[in-house]
Amino acid sequence: MSFLIHHMLRDSAKRVPEKPALVYRAQSLNYQEVVTQVSGLAAGLSQAGIKRGDRVGIYLDPSIELVISIFGISQASAVFVPINGLLLAEQVGHIAQDCEMRCLITTKKRLAGLQDVLSTLPRLEFLVVIEDGSDVPCSTSVYWYHELLKMGEISCQIEPCIDKDLAAILYTSGSTGKPKGVMLSHSNVVNGSSIVSMYLEITERDKILAVLPFSFDAGLNQLMTAFQQGCTLVLMTFVFAKEIVQMLLKEQITGLAGVPTLWNLLSQTNSTLQKQTFPHLRYITNTGGAMPQHVLALLRKALPATSVYLMYGLTEAFRSTYLPPDQLEQRPTSMGKAIPNTEILVVNEQNEPVKPGEVGELVHRGPTVSLGYWGNPEMTAKVLRPHPYQHSNGGTEEMVCFSGDLVKMDEDGYLYFVGRRDSMIKSAGFRISRTEVEEALYQSGQIKEAAVIGVPDDILGQAVTAFVVGQSQESVDVSVLSAFCASKLPRYMMPKTFHILEKLPKTPNGKIDYTNLQAMKVSANA
Repeated sequence: MSFLIHHMLRDSAKRVPEKPALVYRAQSLNYQEVVTQVSGLAAGLSQAGIKRGDRVGIYLDPSIELVISIFGISQASAVFVPINGLLLAEQVGHIAQDCEMRCLITTKKRLAGLQDVLSTLPRLEFLVVIEDGSDVPCSTSVYWYHELLKMGEISCQIEPCIDKDLAAILYTSGSTGKPKGVMLSHSNVVNGSSIVSMYLEITERDKILAVLPFSFDAGLNQLMTAFQQGCTLVLMTFVFAKEIVQMLLKEQITGLAGVPTLWNLLSQTNSTLQKQTFPHLRYITNTGGAMPQHVLALLRKALPATSVYLMYGLTEAFRSTYLPPDQLEQRPTSMGKAIPNTEILVVNEQNEPVKPGEVGELVHRGPTVSLGYWGNPEMTAKVLRPHPYQHSNGGTEEMVCFSGDLVKMDEDGYLYFVGRRDSMIKSAGFRISRTEVEEALYQSGQIKEAAVIGVPDDILGQAVTAFVVGQSQESVDVSVLSAFCASKLPRYMMPKTFHILEKLPKTPNGKIDYTNLQAMKVSANA
């Protein structure tokens, strides 16, 4: 039975040792080969001095080495900290300093860009560099990744962990301030894998395409779910949507997860998605924000035999809800209901249950509730709190996750996203969900991307402001767009201004960077 993250890999290797586990470009490893390399790295890290609970960063592009590092660190009883490859030196330095990182696994090229920050990280004792050689301009101790792999047969005592121990730290951007580290236990990750496998019906027959970063909770879950179930995970990086389409066909992919910006790209005509058929693509899933309705309609038309799962989650509790594909026709804008082995509460300001149709905060109860934020007990206490109205449970208080997301529930128990508590726009006394305004903009047919924020306004308090990207190179007709919105939205929800951009700023995980847009607008008004 799998209690720890690397146990999932071992169990699958026992069942299907010769089954392809990882595919990346021309490389392919079966489960037994992955286990051998993971064991080698775990032994090597232990020999280098890594101890139970040490934080080990991984600053790599999608690759075989990235996957081996995650499981090798776990088997060494340490804590892996995946760092998005899009982050720059200053951001990497913040993560390393914040979690008191002891070791960093990276490449020579990335290391060259980190020279200025390495001297500011006194707790970073050594590096593991992927390429072999000695020409590394660095004063920090260096080990070679492939040399560590060869230590698998060396006997070393690795301290055992239990499932409640810290396994990973995922850094996530908040509404303000620098990224904070969400702590995940082995139990969090293993339970998340089991739950997703259950409702997506993932088995060893599946072949999953991984395009989301493993520093993103949904991306990490794809890896863990694949290895838990003994299926094949195909890694890739891409520039154009048609590259994903080609990979879906070439590898006969059965499952793909993406964020709304990815699905928006795939729904464009030049992606070639609508010109192909995908008999093997069993399901697609959406996470990281609501999928625009026009994009959903295009995907369903292009993939008539593929099940579409709309999902909602947050890094602090992983996945909370999903909408079964058979409910798409009836409830296309719903977040669905609770995932298995999870209870979702909707409470008002007094922490009391709300009635159907009333807006309240989503509260997550279940085995995927994280351990909180690394080194930040005050912020943790704001998000992880005692159950709001559960009776005494033998003298112990169960901690649940207050999401900060405002939702409402229909009479059948299906949930609908209203907005973030900290991103709701308050204009002329009204509370406005930017999601609802964005949906109206998408329905106009003029644009392919939209983001709405509230900016300070002397009269209104906050003015609704829209940033849009046109469907084509032609300029957006603002007068037509404004008139369309006026036909769809109450006057108080109408954008006061429209800003046409070539592209919207994105976070490393591919989500729209609202904080950046807010800063751009405030700076422009200063």
